[in-house]
Amino acid sequence: MLKKAYIPYRGYYSTPFAKWQGTLANENAIVLGAATSKRFFESKGWDPKTIDYVLVGSTVYQKQWFYSGPWAAALMGAEGSPGILVSQACSTSTFSIYQAGMGVETGMFNHSWCLMADRLSNGPHATWPNPNGPGGQQLAEDWVMDNFGKDPWAGGAMIQTAENVAKEYGVSREECDAVTLRRQEQYLDALARDREFQQRYMFPAEVQISRKKSILLEADEGITTSTKEGLAALKPVLPDGVHTFGAQTHPADGNAGICVTTREKAKELSTNPGIEVQVVSFGYARTKKAHMAAAVAPSAQMALDNAGIKVGDLGAIKTHNPFAANDIVMAKVMGLDLNSMNNYGSSLIFGHPQAATGARLMIEGIEELAIKGGGYLLFSGCAAGDTAASVVLKVS
Repeated sequence: MLKKAYIPYRGYYSTPFAKWQGTLANENAIVLGAATSKRFFESKGWDPKTIDYVLVGSTVYQKQWFYSGPWAAALMGAEGSPGILVSQACSTSTFSIYQAGMGVETGMFNHSWCLMADRLSNGPHATWPNPNGPGGQQLAEDWVMDNFGKDPWAGGAMIQTAENVAKEYGVSREECDAVTLRRQEQYLDALARDREFQQRYMFPAEVQISRKKSILLEADEGITTSTKEGLAALKPVLPDGVHTFGAQTHPADGNAGICVTTREKAKELSTNPGIEVQVVSFGYARTKKAHMAAAVAPSAQMALDNAGIKVGDLGAIKTHNPFAANDIVMAKVMGLDLNSMNNYGSSLIFGHPQAATGARLMIEGIEELAIKGGGYLLFSGCAAGDTAASVVLKVS
């Protein structure tokens, strides 16, 4: 359990998420993320030179990604600050926030910035020399598509792991379609009254079209609206499966940033010093081979245990749910109300730029609790390799 790490209220942002091969498809995620953070600091009147540590969460190689941490720090105006790269698929945000919290807890640093930035569009095509191959033929990998399509340990695609878990826990096609419609309904709540909820935290991404022209991406791009009849008409992606393309997420592009600092600094930077956001605890898990979605519940339970709280103490629950079965199984195992999780949206609907996904969900959870008057937030999500990670935050 952490006691010293805090997030300033409104000391965070998420850009809108752009559809795959959409508005952000040609932007270097590190450069765009650093530029967005710099613009965010300017909007707040923050001096980036006061940041003493930068954590860059990213999962898809960009040109010169090797330098991500110190490069992004310098680009955002924190030239003297060390920076590191954190990469663990869709748990990247969770690990970044907790690592930043541990840095503050141990006194290693006092004021950190977590930048989570990914572009799944136009993923790199990697090649390796293979001197022993026929004629020295090279080995090749499509960074995004090949890793979606096959876990080198489990041996199957990510969707196969979801189907394995759905079968084990008796999840039906009808349940998957129903939770998809419920998550869409919750996302539409965030769009009400001219996107009133999203306006609380969303910060536009700026894309330079030419020397003299730039455009702002101010709202999510590429959201597909589903109906009960439309979902029912879709065929399962895998034979005898319960997930259609409508009951799973889509790859996307975007970035998000969160400040993790001391209680005193958080009050100074907060737009409302009366609202405190504390990083409380962390949990992780690895489940059996090819059962990725089943790792979410034990990671969440570990985070709750480390925080010294129970499910009934939670005021909000947000999850990364790449497949509808993720939420269904987590709710069954932990005794959660499936319909009250993920108010205002989730990655099942607005997509997942991997590193930024969890950050946006945590931010939405903070804002939900600010509206409710406080409480504990649980964020949980699976990641590559049958793993999952969770974090508990407290808004008071």
